[in-house]
Amino acid sequence: MDILAAIKREERKLEKQLGKLQHQLNGIRSAGKALGDSTSKELKAVKKRVMSAAARAKIGKAAKKRWRKFRAQKKAAG
Repeated sequence: MDILAAIKREERKLEKQLGKLQHQLNGIRSAGKALGDSTSKELKAVKKRVMSAAARAKIGKAAKKRWRKFRAQKKAAG
């Protein structure tokens, strides 16, 4: 049962890592509480901004217009 022994060793290793991580997490939480309530708020997932197709098209059209103007000025100067 060498496989069983290896699994038990891995389990002990992971338990040890878990203990270290929990200790670090507790330290960070304690530091947050010491600094004040503003840091103790739970982190929220950042919502991704969504842009409509019409807005994307409008921005693209404006960018193309700016580049057209830039190239025309460069060509006139050159």
